[in-house]
Amino acid sequence: MGFTRTELESFRDVEVPDLLPAADQTLRLLFVGINPGLWTAATQTHFAHPGNRFYPALLRAGILTHAVDQAAGMTPADRDELRRRGIGITNLVARASARADELTSEELREGGERLRTLVSERRPAVVAVAGVTAYRTAFGERRARVGEQPGRWGASRVFVVPNPSGLNAHETVDTLATAYAEAALAAGVVDRLPER
Repeated sequence: MGFTRTELESFRDVEVPDLLPAADQTLRLLFVGINPGLWTAATQTHFAHPGNRFYPALLRAGILTHAVDQAAGMTPADRDELRRRGIGITNLVARASARADELTSEELREGGERLRTLVSERRPAVVAVAGVTAYRTAFGERRARVGEQPGRWGASRVFVVPNPSGLNAHETVDTLATAYAEAALAAGVVDRLPER
């Protein structure tokens, strides 16, 4: 599957709905992206892009049991598996852009408020925000580092995990898998960290 630049540009500002278990189901682990990319908007699949390492890292971490095609997007069965396992995906900002640096600080702060509301309503065991720079801006935590954060949001533990974008060149599928597995272990989604 591929898109021309013109086709992708037509998805600018399109929103991608949250992927969440039903309201009467347990949300154990909520992954939070910065905002949808244009490819994500085109496929209506969070973190979709041929170069994005989110799904390969989830598979390596044991969070997924089979590969998701990060270029084509999720199948209904893929979505059902995540929901069944108590995993959700949302974004700080709903609108799609070519790059996260197109977002304003105000949009990120507003997205942070929306996220806190969602977390208070759904009470996931763990919230994993992908991207330390966006986390710092959205929540005014200038000194935040990757890893578990010192405070909780209600009963929810909060982790900042590395952004899986191909633009984050110093991370690998293995390092991403380890970071994601730490959050998943805390949420009870996996029972061990991946072997190196």
